[in-house]
Amino acid sequence: MHRTGLLHGPLGTDCLHICVDMQTIFLPASPWGTPWMEQRLPMIEALTEAHAPRTVFTRFVPARDADEAVGTWKRYYRKWDMMTLARLDPLQVELVPSLARLVPPATVVDKRVYSPWTEGRLDRLLASSSANTLIVSGGETDVCVLTTVMGAIDRGYRVVVAADAVCGSADETHDAAMTIFASRFGEQVELASVDEILAAWR
Repeated sequence: MHRTGLLHGPLGTDCLHICVDMQTIFLPASPWGTPWMEQRLPMIEALTEAHAPRTVFTRFVPARDADEAVGTWKRYYRKWDMMTLARLDPLQVELVPSLARLVPPATVVDKRVYSPWTEGRLDRLLASSSANTLIVSGGETDVCVLTTVMGAIDRGYRVVVAADAVCGSADETHDAAMTIFASRFGEQVELASVDEILAAWR
């Protein structure tokens, strides 16, 4: 059994919350639906409402069509042609309404791939902040949350995954990602509940 909680001490004032891809396009009715998203949403709302000025929402923005994409993303968007911008209702790319109402003071960073680090927007935003700890919520645990966490580790941030505020599209891969966080990155990643985080982040 892996240890959970804020294992490396209390949270300081230099925390930033990154909420990953909580968009209408990932609600359960969508072809890209994440079944547990609605269940996790109240926890994400609580975390965001408490610290909206210190929250960054990432949004996954699909390619306009397969021809616009590069490399293997072309094959990806041929498969998921119905999810390209050319065919989607633009509202599908927006944050779910209960979170969108918090922007501003929360901030939005768009990305075209799984990782929010590849295009440099998040790095530029964080460079102007005092953050040394990133609290991560959202979805999917085994894809975009995973790449967000890995990029934060590489940059030396203390990473706290809000364990009851992340979700995936399949229980087995969600569980696998959480096990990897706890078992392989114990010096860099902590798994804590939203209640623990809120109690420690004043």
